[in-house]
Amino acid sequence: MRIGELSHRTGVHSHQLRYYESQGLLEADRTSNGYRSYDESAVLRVRQIRHLLGAGLSSEDIAYLLPCAVGEVPTLPGCPEMLASMRSRLQRLDDQMKRLAQSRDALAVYIAAAERMGGKTYPPLDDTEAVPA
Repeated sequence: MRIGELSHRTGVHSHQLRYYESQGLLEADRTSNGYRSYDESAVLRVRQIRHLLGAGLSSEDIAYLLPCAVGEVPTLPGCPEMLASMRSRLQRLDDQMKRLAQSRDALAVYIAAAERMGGKTYPPLDDTEAVPA
């Protein structure tokens, strides 16, 4: 199938499919006139890539994991060595969520204090003026 059909069947834009190919995540043959040609397994492969990207994995991690991936929502039975990397990514996400929650709580305190002082409004802070948590 050509790239347009793969795009249609997976809901992934053609430029993203070309990016996956450039990252070594997806393979295409070339027809005599230079068009990309994908076999039927490319549909499953693109769906696996999308699920793994949705989990926050990098294209480098995904390239390493794909040979182990089984099923559309991939299980990874043959890649125990990636478990440490995935745990590390999960920890970074947890840390980021904690920092965001702390920032949110601090902002809520400022808003509540301002409302208690008569609801005076001030010009909004832009992101460059924000105080780090």
